Amino acid sequence: MNHPILDIDALRADTPATATLLHANNAGSSLQPRQVTETVLDHLALEQRRGGYEAAIEREGERAAVYDDIARLIGALPHQIALTDSATRAWNLAFAAVPFEPGDRILTSMAEYASNYIAFLQLQERMPVTVTPVPNDETGQLSVSALAGLLDDRVRLVAVTHIPTSGGLVNPAAAIGEVVAESPALFLLDACQSVGQMPIDVRELRADLLTTTGRKYLRGPRGTGFLYVGDTALDRLRPPVTDLFGARWTSRGGYTLRTDARRFELYESNIAAALGLGAAARYAAEVGPQAAWSRIRALAERLRAALGGEPGVTVVDQGEVRCGIVTFTVRDREPIALVGRLRRQNINIWHSSVESTRLDMEDRGLRSVVRASVHYFNTEQEIDRLAEAIGAAR
Repeated sequence: MNHPILDIDALRADTPATATLLHANNAGSSLQPRQVTETVLDHLALEQRRGGYEAAIEREGERAAVYDDIARLIGALPHQIALTDSATRAWNLAFAAVPFEPGDRILTSMAEYASNYIAFLQLQERMPVTVTPVPNDETGQLSVSALAGLLDDRVRLVAVTHIPTSGGLVNPAAAIGEVVAESPALFLLDACQSVGQMPIDVRELRADLLTTTGRKYLRGPRGTGFLYVGDTALDRLRPPVTDLFGARWTSRGGYTLRTDARRFELYESNIAAALGLGAAARYAAEVGPQAAWSRIRALAERLRAALGGEPGVTVVDQGEVRCGIVTFTVRDREPIALVGRLRRQNINIWHSSVESTRLDMEDRGLRSVVRASVHYFNTEQEIDRLAEAIGAAR
């Protein structure tokens, strides 16, 4: 298979590590294109030559364009984007801004990520709110009909992980958004694994809030992320912390918040990393989200088919739509040991344990799984080599 749109040789030339490394840990941290790395290093060199404040002034235009690049990639407007230093920061800022009251309800997914669920539990320590996981349907994804049945006027927030860390399914975010839009609840979508992997349009998803990271499928620097805030949600949300960037000190006893999503930002930030995130968003747009998604899914299905033919290997992915994350178990092999063995062969994969998605994995009787996550720059030959290496490790 050679995708008719993507120039795989050019994509790999932009990714020097592919010459010696089989990287299938893109759900953990992908390989940066050289354009991203060069952007970061160029600004760091400018800071070295000119000083941090002065370099920032010289790059004001480029930094402003980062909001445009991100917004364009997800179908948003620039004023709806706030830059953060991680997806976790973005998600927690969004969650902490929701005006919860005693008696409120939170609906979430069975595959919700640990950091998100811990935030729910912390809120429960402070006030009497109820957290209810929405049951899955017969395919293993969130049941939209069950969600509709659980929605009422007490539901303040519906928080869903789009693509879980521990499996290859894609939750039906657009259908979820359509149902939630008919209620007074806010819809918070954790898109950590989906931005950069598949086409994302916040207008179609009808998300009030969306968070993601730079380091995964978007192929940006570590220590970057962003928060999308829809216009109708913004006035309902007050950031848990702010400073002279997110607000103006208008009198001795008063301040005024910014009128855009940047009320969630602070003055001090890593400008080099932010510029790198913008370069990653531009690169993703140039590759083409639909072309990337088609190739990623095809490579992942090739891997699932190959692993299915290996004795002792069981693929455990669920969902009606499956993505580039392939999870499996290997008989008599601990996932973390298999990861180390393949790393010594210059093959990067990862593992996911019950502590990451406890509800989902306990429900399926799993303690840990091996996770191979492919990207569009992987080749068919690499997929076959990866399956052979896993089979040989039994």
